[in-house]
Amino acid sequence: MTTRVVDVELADGWVRVRTDGVEIRLILVTEDILRIRAGFDGDFAEESYTLVTTAWPDRLDGFMGSERTRVTPPVVQLDDRDDRATVTGGRLRVEIEKDPFRICVYDDEGTLLHADVVGLGYLEDSNRRRLHTSEITPDDGFYGFGETTGALNKAQKLITMSPKDALGYNSRETDPLYKHIPFYLKLNRASRKAVGYFYHNTYECDFDLGREKSNYWAPHSRYRTDGGDIDLFLIAGPAIRDVVRRYTTLTGRPPLLPKYALGYLASSMYYAELDADSDRAITDFIDIARAEDIPVDGFQLSSGYTTQETETGPKRCVLTWNDRRFPDPEGFFAAMAERGITVSPNVKPAVLDVHPRLEELVAEGVLVRRSADAAECAGDGPAAGAWWGGPGRFVDFTKPAARKAWKRWLTEDVLDKGTTSVWNDNCEYDGIIDKDSRCDFDGAGATIGRVRTVMANLMCHVTRDAVAEKDPDARPYIVCRAGHAGIQRYAQTWAGDNSTSWETLQDNIATILGMGLSGVANQGCDIGGFHGPGPEPELLVRWVQHGIFQPRFSIHSVNSDNTVTEPWMYGDHTSYIRDAIKLRYRLFPYLYSLMARAHRTGLPIMEPLVSAFQADPAADENATEFMLGDSLLVANVLTPGATTRSVRVPAGEVFYDAWTRERFEGGQTVEVPVDLGSIPLFVRGGGIVPLAANQLDSLTRDEVTDLRLVCAADRDGHFLLYEDDGLTRAHEGGAFRETEVSMTAGEQVVLRLTRRGDYRSTVRRLLLDVVNTDRAPHWVAVDGERIPQILYRERFDAAEVGWHYEQTTRSVLVRLPDPDGDLAVTISFEPFDMIGM
Repeated sequence: MTTRVVDVELADGWVRVRTDGVEIRLILVTEDILRIRAGFDGDFAEESYTLVTTAWPDRLDGFMGSERTRVTPPVVQLDDRDDRATVTGGRLRVEIEKDPFRICVYDDEGTLLHADVVGLGYLEDSNRRRLHTSEITPDDGFYGFGETTGALNKAQKLITMSPKDALGYNSRETDPLYKHIPFYLKLNRASRKAVGYFYHNTYECDFDLGREKSNYWAPHSRYRTDGGDIDLFLIAGPAIRDVVRRYTTLTGRPPLLPKYALGYLASSMYYAELDADSDRAITDFIDIARAEDIPVDGFQLSSGYTTQETETGPKRCVLTWNDRRFPDPEGFFAAMAERGITVSPNVKPAVLDVHPRLEELVAEGVLVRRSADAAECAGDGPAAGAWWGGPGRFVDFTKPAARKAWKRWLTEDVLDKGTTSVWNDNCEYDGIIDKDSRCDFDGAGATIGRVRTVMANLMCHVTRDAVAEKDPDARPYIVCRAGHAGIQRYAQTWAGDNSTSWETLQDNIATILGMGLSGVANQGCDIGGFHGPGPEPELLVRWVQHGIFQPRFSIHSVNSDNTVTEPWMYGDHTSYIRDAIKLRYRLFPYLYSLMARAHRTGLPIMEPLVSAFQADPAADENATEFMLGDSLLVANVLTPGATTRSVRVPAGEVFYDAWTRERFEGGQTVEVPVDLGSIPLFVRGGGIVPLAANQLDSLTRDEVTDLRLVCAADRDGHFLLYEDDGLTRAHEGGAFRETEVSMTAGEQVVLRLTRRGDYRSTVRRLLLDVVNTDRAPHWVAVDGERIPQILYRERFDAAEVGWHYEQTTRSVLVRLPDPDGDLAVTISFEPFDMIGM
C-alpha cells in the first residue's frame, strides 16, 4: 500500500518517486505519452515483446530488430515543493501530491486527464495481484479493450482479459474472448476530450469500469493484474483518433496486406473433413463460385487436412497432411493458384500426446516445460494441457531454438507446398492449467502465466519471417485468432467462433469497432455465424450485406445441422448475395486506400461514430452504424422482416443516400425504406469515394482500369488514393502511387488530382460522379479547357471525353482518360440566365 511520498528526484531525464510503498518512475516518452511505472517486482526490467517505440535500452532489442525505434524523450522540469512536486514537459503537466499520495495528470489546457484514487492508487493484494485505481466521473465513457462482447461503451462493466477458446460464445455476455489487449480510451462527455490507458503487461488482468461502488472512495475504475508491474502509458488526446495514432506508435501499425486479403475469403470446416478428396471438393467450390458469378480470392483451409489415424482414433496433428484428403498437396496449391486463389492452411501451436512427431518436438526442446512443483512429482519434461482431441504439449515461442525449429518445420510442411499465407489458430494457450509451467523468455525464464498471452504474437512473428525467407518478394498474409497488444503488426484477425443468430450479427459490430479503436484495423467476424444451425435465408443475406464492409470478409462455418454455409445455399437468395459481394469488389480502391491509411497511421477502417464525430454526444452509444473511412456511413439492416431502417445522421454534417442521392441534414433521425436487397449507405458531404467502374472478379488477377470518383461537393474534401501492385513488396522500395484528390466547394467546384510515386497505375479511364442536387453545371473544364456536354446518356457512355448531368441522381458525370499525371477539373455551377443573356 502506498500512502505518502518520501522524496522525488529528477534522474537522467526521468523522475523517481520514492514512497512508503512501491517506487514509481515517470518518463515522458513523447510530448503526449507519459509512462507511469510502479515497480512491484523491484528491478524495473525492460524486456518487452510489445513495444515498437521506446526511449530506453531493452533486453529484447535484438529480437525486435528493425521493428523497434528508440526515441529521445522530451526534456522535463521538476518543481519540488513541500506538499507537491510538479513535473512539466511536452504537452503534459504531472502533479505529485505527497501526503496523501496521488498522481494527477493535466493537458496543456489545464484539463484533468487522470487522477489516482487516494489510498487505492498502487496496491498489491493478498493474492499478490497488482492494482491501479483511477478516479472517474459519471460523464466518462470507456471504449476499446481489444476484443469484447456487449455494448461499445463499457461504463459500469467488468472486463476480463484471460484469452479463451470461446467456441459459440454469447455475443452480449461472454467474457473473455480470444485477445489480450489491455488498452482503453476514456472519453469525458462533458469536455469531449479523450485519454488513452495502455497497461504494458502480459499477465491476465481485468478492468472494473465503475461497476464497483463504495461510500469510502471516490467513483473509480480499477485495473488488476495477476503479476508484473503497474506499467501505464497514459496517452493524451484530445481526439480519440489522436490517442489511437499514439497508441499504435507504441505497439505498431498493421502491414500493408496483399490485396487479395480484402477479397471474399471462402472457408468451412466441412471440406477438409471429408473422408477423401477434399482437394477436389475445394477446387470444385471455387469453380462453382466462378460459375455463379461470385468473386472469390482466398480459401481458409481448416485443420482437417492434418487428420491422422492414432492409437486413440483420428486426430488433428499439426505439420502433417492427410493423404486421403490431400494426396498431392503441391498439386492442390498449384490448382488453386491457377484459379487465382490463395490458400491459408490452419496451423496450431500444440501437439497431442498421440502426435506421430511428438518425440521429435521433445528432442528439439521446443515445448513449454513443467513447473518446478510438477517436475518434483513427474520429473522434468513438457508441461501437459488440455488440447483439441486430448492431452497436449505446447510450443514455447519465447525460446529462440523453438522459433528456429518451428520456422524450419513450417517451411517444410506448409510453405513449401505452395503458399505464402498461414492461418494461425488456437493460440490462446488456455489449456495449460498449471500457470507456473516454465518458458524460456529469451533466456531469462518466465512462467506461462506471464507470457501465454503473447505467444500468438510470437508465433505470427515467426510465421512472417518464415514466409519472408521462403519468398522474399511476397507479402506475407497471416491470419490469427488470438493476440496480445501489437498483434496488428503481424496478422489479420477475427473474433473467433461466433454463433449463428440475429443477435450475433448485431453485437459483433461493436466487437469489430472496439478492435479498431485498439489499434487492430484488419479485423472481422465470421459471416453467417460459425457455430450453430445454418443461417436462415434472410439472416445470411443481411450478414453478407454487412460483412462486405468488414476489413476481413470470410464466410466460415461448422454448422450443427450438417449444412454448409455457402453463398448459393439458398438459390432464390443468391442474387442478393452476389450483388453484395460485387459491391465489396467495386469498393476495392477505397478499401485498399483505407488499409494503406491504417498502415501509415493506425486508424480504423471501420470506425465508430463516437470517434468519427466526437463532438456529437448522440454518437457515444451508437454501435449499429459506423463509418467506413471518412466518407461512407454504413447503416445495415440488422433485424428480420424490416421494411424501414432508422438512421441517426451525425450532427453538423450532411449525408447523401449513396443510391438515390437524397440529401439528409445532420442531427436528425430518418427512416429509410428497405427491402431484402437494400444496403443502406450514405456519402458524407465533402466525401470522396473511389470505386472500380470495371467489375472485378478476382483481386489477385483483375486490375482496376476504370476508376469512378464519387464526390459530395457541398463542402471541401480530400482523399488519398493509394495504388501498388498489391502482391509483392516492391512498394517498400517506392513502387507505389499516391493520388491526392482535393475538392474545393463553391459555385465553381474544383477537383485536383496530384500524383506522386513511381508505380505505373493500371487506371486508364476516369469517371467523376459529383453530387449536386441544386442545379446542373453551366460548363466543365479539364486543365482549363472546356469539354463538351453530352445530353444523351448512351452517347455519353460511349464517349471518351465529355460531361453529362444525370437527372435521376442529380449528379454531374465527367468522363475522361486518365492522363497518368496531375489533373484539375473545374465544374461551374454559377447561375446562368439563358433568356436574358
